[in-house]
Amino acid sequence: MALKTKTMTESLELFGCIQCGKCTGGCPVARKTVLNVRNMIYRMLVKPEMKVEAHEELWDCTSCFTCVERCPKDVQPAELIIALRGELVESGRIPETIGAALMGTFRQGNPSGMAREDRAAWADGAPAKNALAAADSDPCEWLYYVGCTPSYDMRAQPVTRALVRAFATAGLNFGTLDTEESCCGNEIRRLGEVGLFEMLVEENSEIFRSTGAKRMVTTSPHCFNTFKNEYGLDVADGQSMEVWHYTQLVARLIAEGRLALPNEVTVDGCPVKVTYHDPCFLGKQNHVYDEPRAILKAIPGVELVEMDRSRERSLCCEGGGGRMWAEGTNLEERLAFQRVHEAAETGADILAVACPFCLLTLEDAVKVQKLDDPEQNDGRTLRVMDIMELVNQALGEG
Repeated sequence: MALKTKTMTESLELFGCIQCGKCTGGCPVARKTVLNVRNMIYRMLVKPEMKVEAHEELWDCTSCFTCVERCPKDVQPAELIIALRGELVESGRIPETIGAALMGTFRQGNPSGMAREDRAAWADGAPAKNALAAADSDPCEWLYYVGCTPSYDMRAQPVTRALVRAFATAGLNFGTLDTEESCCGNEIRRLGEVGLFEMLVEENSEIFRSTGAKRMVTTSPHCFNTFKNEYGLDVADGQSMEVWHYTQLVARLIAEGRLALPNEVTVDGCPVKVTYHDPCFLGKQNHVYDEPRAILKAIPGVELVEMDRSRERSLCCEGGGGRMWAEGTNLEERLAFQRVHEAAETGADILAVACPFCLLTLEDAVKVQKLDDPEQNDGRTLRVMDIMELVNQALGEG
């Protein structure tokens, strides 16, 4: 399949590219695969046609948007890759795992294809009301959008319950969509399935409005990003629905004195040293850096230490942009492996995250690299924990 380039180049403003190479130079996967964004832009500009199916490396991109952040001409290089993926999706020339994720989202409302009726099984008695059922009698001020991975993955479910507990402790008027919740579509769009994404936007927006909630809070930075920047959510009287990531809300609840953290978090009775990994979709793409750190600093017993590559320089964990469902061409060491070693070098006991994808990829990397084995690491171990798991410990047994 050959791709005609005229409309593509005009719509993506590729002619603004000055071939400085900052996109490829900053790309975290470019050194480990043949993915070269600069070269791809060049090909699109100088060749009348491009055989997209010949570029298997299109699936290597994590949509971390480092290339977008560093581009001096605002060319949006990552959007080119998304558009090219769209051509592959349209022709059906996609990896089997990507096809399964897209079909699972279409049929069951989540990329894993898990049964919709099990979507609220994470709650396990957690005090969260149904925002739809309460819309007429006691509408929620906050809609808590749980997300696919936090709903179904057993490793991420404790984070969801910890959030619900914190919200309830702070007296927040919130509710969830229960089994009516569907995928946000952030990764779906980045996999190139524009039609399915647009369907999700339409269906989700309608159900969000029906709750009567004026604000939304999400577990995942990926959900936060797409709701905040790509949905155009509105509520009654032409007002926009505010979209928050949980770190923003929890940091505010702590600062306002509504969420007290009375218990010290320790390791073997000693203060715990924690380093924080900035997720791409929260940090680079939405510039939320201070709130996660404010939460960690508010937890008794926590000493926050920084990795060299932090904030806007944070290294991608390689889980975004659909990479949770695509192997890619990276045959060398995963970015997550590098990242956990960077965390271990700080002397931290805990690598804290604020994203379910980061939680899963980095925890797997710790296990593979055996950084959780004290016999191989001079008696030290490294654990990966979501910030809310530390907050939950500071709240005490509940």
